[in-house]
Amino acid sequence: MLGNDTDILLWMIPMLAAAGIAAGILAGLLGIGGGIVIVPALYYIFSYIGIDPDVKMHLAVGTSLATIVPTSIRSVRAHQERGGFDLGLFKAWAPAIVVGVILGTWLASKADVGVLTAIFGTVGLSASLYMAFGNPEWRLAQQLPKGLASIPLPAFIGTVSAMMGIGGGTISVPALTLFGTPIHRAVGTSAGFGLVIAVPGFIGFIIAGWNAPNLPPYSAGYVSLIGFALIVPLTTLAVPWGAKLAHALSQKALRNAFAIFLGLTSVKMLASSLGV
Repeated sequence: MLGNDTDILLWMIPMLAAAGIAAGILAGLLGIGGGIVIVPALYYIFSYIGIDPDVKMHLAVGTSLATIVPTSIRSVRAHQERGGFDLGLFKAWAPAIVVGVILGTWLASKADVGVLTAIFGTVGLSASLYMAFGNPEWRLAQQLPKGLASIPLPAFIGTVSAMMGIGGGTISVPALTLFGTPIHRAVGTSAGFGLVIAVPGFIGFIIAGWNAPNLPPYSAGYVSLIGFALIVPLTTLAVPWGAKLAHALSQKALRNAFAIFLGLTSVKMLASSLGV
């Protein structure tokens, strides 16, 4: 580990700033939530500066969830203005998602770093394969399940998203489209799910890590306050840059490039979870 808190901060600040800019550019390019980029970035930053292996993944997940709160609020407002936010679907799914988040946060607090990296790697690899080879015309059904049958899917999304530190769009957008939800409505409503996931999630990670040993300076439980303060404004700043670049490049090429990036990152995290 680096010698003292000053040394750690000197490395953390520029590296976290770079992670925030990269997450914003990719979010603008591909319309993805920043968590799928921020978590692995934080994980490797914390590894590089020598954060205790027992807390670095928890810290990455908790910090990512905290950064999702303001970005989700901004995203929901933007989608509402364009009619892409389905309030009825949001109200129907939100309670089950919250239950899933509570369960996922509790499970994450009990899991070791190998389990969390394995979950992120597995889901991330699945998402990368879907981005590379998925067909937007694929359907499991023409409409979403109703009644009691509608509970398991949003509960699963909340649980896994909380354990991964993501806003849920990586899972919920493909899930909604597979059940016949138009893509713009799926994306817009998933932004609202991100808020439902992030608020109880990051609070839970603060509580769970409040007395954890060997956290870096200026941490509140498993949330890096420096990471939050740097990532949020820089991600917000960089999103328009990515959006502008997206109009100049092929969306198919961008999806494939990100699928490769996410796939390689996920495989590396899976290998790390196995001690390879």
